[in-house]
Amino acid sequence: MNIGFFRLAASALLASAAGASIAQPAAYPSRPINVVVAFPPGAPNDIIVRLVAEPFNAAMKQPLIADNRAGAGGNLAAEWVARSPADGYTVLATIDTVVTINPRLYKKLTFRADTDLRPVIYLANTAQTLVCNPAVPVKTVAEFVAYAKTHDLDYASGGQGTPGHLSAELFIAATGVKMNHVPYKGPGPATQDVIAGQVPCGFLATPVVMPHVKSGKLNALGVTSTKRVPIAPEVPTIAESGVAGYEAAFGEMLLVPKGTPDAVVKHLNEMIGKILQQPEVRDRMLASDLEFVPNTVDEAAARLRRETQKWGAVIDRLGLQLD
Repeated sequence: MNIGFFRLAASALLASAAGASIAQPAAYPSRPINVVVAFPPGAPNDIIVRLVAEPFNAAMKQPLIADNRAGAGGNLAAEWVARSPADGYTVLATIDTVVTINPRLYKKLTFRADTDLRPVIYLANTAQTLVCNPAVPVKTVAEFVAYAKTHDLDYASGGQGTPGHLSAELFIAATGVKMNHVPYKGPGPATQDVIAGQVPCGFLATPVVMPHVKSGKLNALGVTSTKRVPIAPEVPTIAESGVAGYEAAFGEMLLVPKGTPDAVVKHLNEMIGKILQQPEVRDRMLASDLEFVPNTVDEAAARLRRETQKWGAVIDRLGLQLD
């Protein structure tokens, strides 16, 4: 080979390297990340975002900015994110029902959360708690069922199609009681009205209601999960209270617009996952009954598919539709 060949080869390698460096994206994140929270302040997803924000800023030198856009069972926030640039700087924090359930419940949506968004990470497992104002003369699930069968009873939830609504519908189907649904724009406002006696009872997020149970402002009758929650081990599950086979558990998660680069999604998953495993963050999460189980992007997607199949069957069986 002559020297000209080696010069040409060297030039080609340099050009290739230069092209590769030009093609590489800027370090992520290089500016603030807007986290659109699908429910009002005080909801579990809002709690998690605000817990993560400070350590994220310390580690990444960029802030997470919480942007609460509550309404329509999470659909308002989901649509906003679905129509945002797919660059990793607009992220949705929500309960997984926005993807697993809402596309079946709301037939007239102008977007599809299950196809227009992609999962990043499951942030926490969470459940609902059946609570009542102390003025309601019930202390157990069995007493509640008997009371509901002889009284015109309303119950509050965090909104149409939310975990509280679905938990209640499962309960109604399993027990045969009749209750009137009073939806709110999140579990926080609903909880306040149950405390005030505007609505006698509610199926509401455990992290939101439990401080009020501890203070005596609400009575907790049962949790919707398969096991008792660490922050209130004295409260039985609804299943062990006599409603055999009852279970309604959910997951808080982050999603981004479809088309967000794989590398960005993976990096965001790893960054958030590391923060959620920091001892101080983990302990504060558990104190709010929010348990993080490490999961990759692929594992989050697989779980979302399983939950979609599970709740789809429930929606079809109950014949629920909201528009």
